[in-house]
Amino acid sequence: MPRSSNQKLKPLYLARILLERTDENNVLTAQELADALKTYGIESGRKAIYDDIEALQQYGIDIENRKGKDGGYYVLSRDFELPELKLLVDAVQSSRFISVKKSEELIGKLSKLASISQAKELKRQVYVTGRAKTSNAVVFYSIDSLHTAINEGKKISFKYFDYSVNKRRDYRKNGEPYIRTPVALCWSDDNYYMIACRPGDDSDPFAQFRVDRMSDVTVLDEPADDFNRAGFNVAEYAKKMFGMYSGKSITATLSLDKSLVGLVLDHFGNDIRMTSLDKTRFTVSVDVSESHVFLAWVIQFGKRAEILSPDSLRVAMCKLLDECKCNYLD
Repeated sequence: MPRSSNQKLKPLYLARILLERTDENNVLTAQELADALKTYGIESGRKAIYDDIEALQQYGIDIENRKGKDGGYYVLSRDFELPELKLLVDAVQSSRFISVKKSEELIGKLSKLASISQAKELKRQVYVTGRAKTSNAVVFYSIDSLHTAINEGKKISFKYFDYSVNKRRDYRKNGEPYIRTPVALCWSDDNYYMIACRPGDDSDPFAQFRVDRMSDVTVLDEPADDFNRAGFNVAEYAKKMFGMYSGKSITATLSLDKSLVGLVLDHFGNDIRMTSLDKTRFTVSVDVSESHVFLAWVIQFGKRAEILSPDSLRVAMCKLLDECKCNYLD
């Protein structure tokens, strides 16, 4: 049998064919595998196919041989099972900080980890929701730079912007760059945030920046500012933040309807202590950031939630309610 220039690559092409075209519901016989190799300019007899499959099995590819009339070879298990890929696709598609174009690219790459038949199911998963996506296409490169700075203990330079009514970028500080020490990255309320060290402010030593609102992220040669890296807990910090708005850290005691137990545990975790007041209400003390976003979180529950202490937070709530009321009264 004449040998083509691709003949030495036959086992690799055979692995590609099996990974792309077979799964538990789609099998290929030795003859069908030999025919598929011809599309790559490779000739192979069935005996050679058997030998190559055995070699691929020894290499670690989980290839099964289904016996019987409709039998054949197929890849039984992969690094990612189909339900796992669906989960990842849904996460990419629903993430607001990933642009539409980048979402499509990532889903395309994830689809290559499944067979062609299974990939069709992943494409159907794409249309899960029409939620808003970021238009900042460089966010992935910003994240990479932030990880580099965190791992190497360096400061970063970046510009930070909001959007104007005409949907154009409105840069803060007149476009002057921020110089900060990145501490960690945190995903909160469907947005990706950089937590940065803010030296000299003992009352609130950290600040948050939405990664999709950052541009021109550059890793500097300057060493990072000193902070208690070992003692900083991202999960605990994020629990105190509402909408990732910073503010003075305080301990708030709340009286809540027992119908809200699940929501409280979802946000603050299972390690908080709740005390039953009566058949309908309970109290809880939590460390939070004193901000209007926390007050709005309490407001949404109406009479089912009340701030008991501190008094300063009760006063802030009354002030916010009065400000809101002015919008609806003549």
